[in-house]
Amino acid sequence: MSSVKRVGPGEAKELIDAGYTYVDVRSEPEFDAGHPLGALNVPIAHMTAGAMVTNHDFLTVMTAVFAKDTPLVVGCKAGGRSLRAAQMLLDAGFTDVIDQRAGFDGAPGAFGATDPGWSKLGLPVETGPTAGATYVEVKARGR
Repeated sequence: MSSVKRVGPGEAKELIDAGYTYVDVRSEPEFDAGHPLGALNVPIAHMTAGAMVTNHDFLTVMTAVFAKDTPLVVGCKAGGRSLRAAQMLLDAGFTDVIDQRAGFDGAPGAFGATDPGWSKLGLPVETGPTAGATYVEVKARGR
């Protein structure tokens, strides 16, 4: 089991500029509400009435769409789901996966402080179902 490398939003942006693909593992409604510019949506869980339900197709879709050596940055809302997704990908044989800690909104830091996320740092954001980046479209690439 490989240890997940974690970076802040600024370093994640630098990696994307250098050729990494950003995979947003939040639910489809969360992704549509705002996501990093150029991100692709592959949810690790789906939002249902009152609960998040595991997306059992997550690894299947990721393996069908991306080669195991594709450089990936994964992110979510606050860092928990993306850390879990990054570990799953590494355990499945992906070799270049980095978790963007603090997610899109930010994460609790030490002593109640907040580690600012992507959106709070003013990094480039898109809203709405971005053409070619929605889960339905990404999933279709693997067929």
